Amino acid sequence: MAEIDGDLIYELLKKMHVRMDKLDGSMSDLRSEMINMRGVMVSMQQDVHQIYMRLDRVDQRLDRIDNRLELRELAEAQAKFEPHP
Repeated sequence: MAEIDGDLIYELLKKMHVRMDKLDGSMSDLRSEMINMRGVMVSMQQDVHQIYMRLDRVDQRLDRIDNRLELRELAEAQAKFEPHP
């Protein structure tokens, strides 16, 4: 069996150190990508919220228009039965 000396352990530790540095760099890249993705998701959520708000305003306007049309239809129907001079 080969003897394990300090030089072999030192070389293994250097290789491990290099690999850990690469892993640390990769983790840092992934972390920044995740932060960017979180920002994109937040902006998309805000856009969807604004779309819902606009749709709600359009729905309210349509309800008001619908109410006005019903009032006009009722007035027109009532006018048919009233005597005209």
